[in-house]
Amino acid sequence: MNILLVEDETRVADFIRRGLAADGWSVDHVSNGEDALEQAACNGYDVILLDLMLPGIQGKDVCRKLRARNTKTPILMLTALDTPEERVEGLKVGADDYLPKPFDFDELVARIEALHRRATNYLSHTNDTVISSGALTFDRASLQVNVHGSEVELSKKERDLLLLFLTNSGRVLSRERILNAVWGLNADPLTNVVDVYVGRLRRKIGSEGARIVTLRNVGYRMS
Repeated sequence: MNILLVEDETRVADFIRRGLAADGWSVDHVSNGEDALEQAACNGYDVILLDLMLPGIQGKDVCRKLRARNTKTPILMLTALDTPEERVEGLKVGADDYLPKPFDFDELVARIEALHRRATNYLSHTNDTVISSGALTFDRASLQVNVHGSEVELSKKERDLLLLFLTNSGRVLSRERILNAVWGLNADPLTNVVDVYVGRLRRKIGSEGARIVTLRNVGYRMS
């Protein structure tokens, strides 16, 4: 998936870019409205992530100009302003969705994928209550985890971590993506909490823990 990220806050832009790139998506980043309009005119994107508050041309005006050009690309508006009036105005000028900052990274990914599915008429069937993988079952309604039919007691963070692996089976997850998905956007990127919790989870799920593979200097993948 090709994504245009329009964000003037360097820290936020870098975090989003690295997280999406770790999922295998191509991300072009610009920091102002003028460059956003130029990039959108020259390249085809699957989704545009557009910050509302930008230097020069504001995000709403960028969105309005893109729609005036008959640009059909789904636009997800990102902003620290979260009043109903701002959301309504953003949607009125042509945005397809709206996500206030700070946001959960997994929610950002889910919204991007939802916009892409809508644009390509793709239907997903991944909302089953019980997820089964190998000898593991995770009931999202009761939060019960079983391995080989026996219940395993996990903490909330361990359950969140396991659910992230199960719903991304076979995909490489960077430490940054895991950290943000489980601990939040403001977590210290230098902490080793991800490695500590992966170790705990592996031990608790026994033989199934070997399926969580470490990719040196990259992250983890659940086979």
